[in-house]
Amino acid sequence: MTEPAAPPSQVSASREPTGRAPGATRSLTARLVTGLSSLLILGGLILAFAAFAYGRTAARDAFDRLLVGAANDIAASISIRDGAPVVDLPVSAFELLALAPDDRIAYQISGPGGAVLTGYQDLPRPTSSARDLVLYDARFKGEPARFIRVTRRFAERQFSGTVEVIVGQTLRARTQLAFSITRNALGGLAVGGIAMLAFAILIVHSALRPLERLAKGIAERDPQDLTPIRAAVPGEVDVLVQATNGFMARLDRQFATMKSLISDTAHQLRTPVAALRAQSDLAAEEDDPARREEIVVKLHAGTVRLSRLLDQMLSRALVIHRADSARRERVDLRDIALDIFEEGDHAALSPGAEIRLEIGDEEVAVLADALSLSEAAKNLLGNALRHGKAPVTIGAEQENGQARLWVRDSGPGPAPELRARLGERFTPGRSGAGRRGASSGLGLAIAQSVAETYGGTLEMESDAPGFTIAIVLPAAEEHR
Repeated sequence: MTEPAAPPSQVSASREPTGRAPGATRSLTARLVTGLSSLLILGGLILAFAAFAYGRTAARDAFDRLLVGAANDIAASISIRDGAPVVDLPVSAFELLALAPDDRIAYQISGPGGAVLTGYQDLPRPTSSARDLVLYDARFKGEPARFIRVTRRFAERQFSGTVEVIVGQTLRARTQLAFSITRNALGGLAVGGIAMLAFAILIVHSALRPLERLAKGIAERDPQDLTPIRAAVPGEVDVLVQATNGFMARLDRQFATMKSLISDTAHQLRTPVAALRAQSDLAAEEDDPARREEIVVKLHAGTVRLSRLLDQMLSRALVIHRADSARRERVDLRDIALDIFEEGDHAALSPGAEIRLEIGDEEVAVLADALSLSEAAKNLLGNALRHGKAPVTIGAEQENGQARLWVRDSGPGPAPELRARLGERFTPGRSGAGRRGASSGLGLAIAQSVAETYGGTLEMESDAPGFTIAIVLPAAEEHR
């Protein structure tokens, strides 16, 4: 019993895609978003460091000017009274520093010999030996601070010497200003980055619309439709379309080969198989031994013809298949002729027939598939043995940039009206009826297909030595 066919709904459902292909990766949009986000984050980090460095430098310069102004105001307020320096601290100096309310301020005024006139006793001093204005960093009360030292020289009758003024301020306001500058810079970057990312996504969606239309068109195609895709796509995608068209063209050729093989098999095998069955039935019912032996001889001859036909049909399918799949290599046609001659298959095809080999010393090289050329040459040789006249010669030669793999028999060849049809499938053989059996024409069709596949032709000529048929191909360039 045969199993019931699946319902149409189940058949159609089995053809539906089950999800994303196993080899599918993330979409271009996701890749773009990830790439741009990573770029923006990296750029943001670099810009943050740069902005913070710039902000810290700008804040230092700004507050250093305040320190310089305060120190100069204090130094300008020093006067000499009764032979001693007197300091009248100006309020304006501390008003400038008070612009940073969270910072602590320290000052020190010392006279000759380092005697402290007023202010903190233990302020850090600069390591520089410069005697004029000096800015330096140190710690004050456990906090980082910025200091300035200003000197003022006096040369009067009552007092001669140098008075030093040191003013310091902690760095809280400077740091806050640097961070503020950084935040402002990063805020602008974030807004610009988000806008850039949004525009990029819109542009990618717009650019990918042709791909979506292309995918939709392919999905809506009939499974048997392998015609080239005609779609307006960007140049970058056109490469994919052309590759897909090439792939579908190869599939179309393969399907055509299979359909042709199935059709040819059904067409060619129906009659001989029916004849064999009829003859076998006759042999089973025949009582006369002589008549039965005659039927058995016909059965054997029919079996041989059927076997030869099957060999040719399979050889033709193999040659057509290898035309698209086999890699072209440098082949010496002399090796093809020599291998066929030494294999000795012709002895089984035509026992006692004389076979000759003619090859020279020079290489006869072509770019082709060795197996396909061998199949084509075997069919030419078999055709000559079945329908030609012995002796039969196989050879290879090169002349005027063309390489020839040829087979010659000693007969006159086919009639002119039949020669024009040689190479077509199921064309009667060269001899027609009355010679050593009719031919389906597949042997010459195989040879012609191989010749055309590798840019050549199948040529025939009759001359004094006999009838010659040759596969003519472009000769390969010589090795340098």
